[in-house]
Amino acid sequence: MFMLNKYSGKLYCFSPPVMLLTFAIEFGLAFYTVWRYKMTTTSRLVLVFLVSLGVFQLSEYMICGGLGLGHTEWVQLGYVAITLLPALGMHLVATLANKSVKPLVYAAYSTALAYSLYFILFGSQIITSQCAPNYAIFDLSGNGYLFYGSYYYGWLLLTGALAVSWARQQPKKASVLRWMVAGYAVFVIPTTIANLIDPATIRAIPSIMCGFAVLFAIILVWRVLPLARVPVKKH
Repeated sequence: MFMLNKYSGKLYCFSPPVMLLTFAIEFGLAFYTVWRYKMTTTSRLVLVFLVSLGVFQLSEYMICGGLGLGHTEWVQLGYVAITLLPALGMHLVATLANKSVKPLVYAAYSTALAYSLYFILFGSQIITSQCAPNYAIFDLSGNGYLFYGSYYYGWLLLTGALAVSWARQQPKKASVLRWMVAGYAVFVIPTTIANLIDPATIRAIPSIMCGFAVLFAIILVWRVLPLARVPVKKH
């Protein structure tokens, strides 16, 4: 309650109360997906995507408040959660387009696994965290941000480019693929603009990016799943 009182009456875009609300929305959408849709490859990928986003938001909240685990453990958990997102996105776009690009999907998951293991094994040595008034700050030692940023933006941009290309090739799948591109745009573009306006926010890219990603979560559930014609459950 102290944490919520601390920010009451103040507008902070990615403050702990907003992190908690975002977590609730993303996990709420995950439960809705399980309740509403039958489990296909598409719905499973969306479900894991939503859970990963929610876990990162919970980790952020705990970094700024704590509940049992120390900051390092929550940071490691948060990083593992968001490290999965580019691979999940590549897999989802390929599935929606019905494209067999297994080498790309395997490569995406392999790099995600490599970074996840790296953060699990060495996170306490390479990651520091700080709870700022408007977002959580994460620092990777050395050139960590350069390499990790290249990994992250590289897969996101490649996936977006493939989605655009496949949408042009397949008119029947164009709508759902374009919504995937829109989903990427709603969290990549605002984050990039924030970084250009204030370079100091580069240290908070995971926090800011995942704050905007709640919009992507909504797009996944309310546009992508219906347009992908995922079978619904009869209740």
